[in-house]
Amino acid sequence: MGINFDEIKKKAQQALDQNADKIESGIDKASGFAKSRFGQHSGKIDNVTGKAKDFLHKNQSGDDPGPGPQGGPGPSGPQSGPTSQP
Repeated sequence: MGINFDEIKKKAQQALDQNADKIESGIDKASGFAKSRFGQHSGKIDNVTGKAKDFLHKNQSGDDPGPGPQGGPGPSGPQSGPTSQP
């Protein structure tokens, strides 16, 4: 008896679809709280809030963008830029 990850994903997607408005409201509340505590970083908080909402809406429609930008490698993936070689 194994874990059926497809079934878990399906149930999570259904919960997301049914509660997207509540999740977005929670994102807004968390953003407001963060701004009240760390107002000097409000630009960064707004940026993260926007990304969270974009992620929510992309996944609400069933798209799976993956771990990194536009489905690319996540933080542990290959990085561009100068590299030093010994």
